[in-house]
Amino acid sequence: MHFDNGLYTWITERAQDAPGWVDTTIRLWSDYGLGLFAVLMVLVWWRARRDGGARLAMALAAPLVVVAAYVANDVFKMIVHEQRPCQTLHVVTVEACPPLGDWSFPSNHAAIAAAAAVAVLLADRALAWIAVPAALLMAASRVWIGAHYPHDIAVGLVVGAVVALVLTLLARRAVPLVERLGETKLRPLVAAR
Repeated sequence: MHFDNGLYTWITERAQDAPGWVDTTIRLWSDYGLGLFAVLMVLVWWRARRDGGARLAMALAAPLVVVAAYVANDVFKMIVHEQRPCQTLHVVTVEACPPLGDWSFPSNHAAIAAAAAVAVLLADRALAWIAVPAALLMAASRVWIGAHYPHDIAVGLVVGAVVALVLTLLARRAVPLVERLGETKLRPLVAAR
């Protein structure tokens, strides 16, 4: 029994009462919205090529940071082995319930979205106004469709944000490597001119 069973049930009941187009929109966002973060990371890199330095190092590291956050989050999943709420509470959900053994805690979608949002925020604050709300909406969508408890998404957001914060700030130390890349055939990756 989880402390947020009632909140999960309340949210999934609201989803059942919502118009079909609302559920479809949220389900599509939940399933495919992570692609937005890939686009944002490409934009951050493209814009950072003009400035170089720490901003470019952080932009180049962003995809690796997101992968690291996913791996760290998945380690938690393998340790905790929390069943999905749709398995334990037997509620009707917007999306089909994942099979037994597809663990719930913490949410990978939330961790990936948070990691991408923090990486974008640190490398290009101008795009953070898209990335941060999108990460929160991604996390919330996972509860709406019935895939996660609220605490799953909260912890996923924290794991992703912390991993991204640490690794993105560490990436600033890679400026000499990025500058050396500018002297090779990979120059178009690190210089706009």
